[in-house]
Amino acid sequence: MRAAKTCTFLMIAAFLLLSFSNLASAAGYKEVDVANGGTITGKFTFEGALPVDAIEQIAITKNPDICGQGYREVIWVDVKDGALRGAFAYLDKVKQGKKWAPPEGGSYLVLQKGCRFRPWAQVVRRGPITIRNDDPGVLHNINTRELIGVEKGRVVKRTMFNFGQPDPGDIEQELKPRRASFISINCEAHNFMFGFMMAPKHPYAVVVNEDGSYALNDVPPGTYTLKAWHPRYGVKKTKVTVAEGGEVKADFAFSE
Repeated sequence: MRAAKTCTFLMIAAFLLLSFSNLASAAGYKEVDVANGGTITGKFTFEGALPVDAIEQIAITKNPDICGQGYREVIWVDVKDGALRGAFAYLDKVKQGKKWAPPEGGSYLVLQKGCRFRPWAQVVRRGPITIRNDDPGVLHNINTRELIGVEKGRVVKRTMFNFGQPDPGDIEQELKPRRASFISINCEAHNFMFGFMMAPKHPYAVVVNEDGSYALNDVPPGTYTLKAWHPRYGVKKTKVTVAEGGEVKADFAFSE
């Protein structure tokens, strides 16, 4: 009887270990040395007329000495010479590839300066980030929310952290998305402060450049789903096949 119980216990333990191992493998990303990887390049453009609310003018009612006088121009759809800016290009469900590059300055930074989030859009690694208030005498209150359902067009916002920061300086915070990589930030004390982040499980994600161009480098050879996210217009996708040392081009066009 004791032997049977021991055998049953070992079988259950082995099953649980295998299950946890499979879950970890499915959820994780493995960093490897990528030899002769390929590159994906392209450009984001905007077609047609801009929406009437592409730019919003919001009255500055607090801290005008730091935030400025009059109105803050919030650009929701940022287009210059046909190039769409403030958007992200990324690969979907990458299992292994290049190592994460260390963040500039040693840590991922959300900077509040001049009553603006700087930059407006950025890619960060899940884990510790630094929230910095660089506005003396100004109370900021950062509200960071995970945007669940972006790809389905039905967004539910889950607050990850929401706290006041009355003094200049840094606060370290763990960024832990549960179901999505898309994140919005806003200041509860200043209704004209907004920004966006993307926190994927792998480093194959970038914010497009000022001319709408982007590049994903050191991509292991293979076929991938390439996606584009604009916080207003959602997600577009296409299939790409990357050859060893090759370059593939994929453009994305958005419209109202």
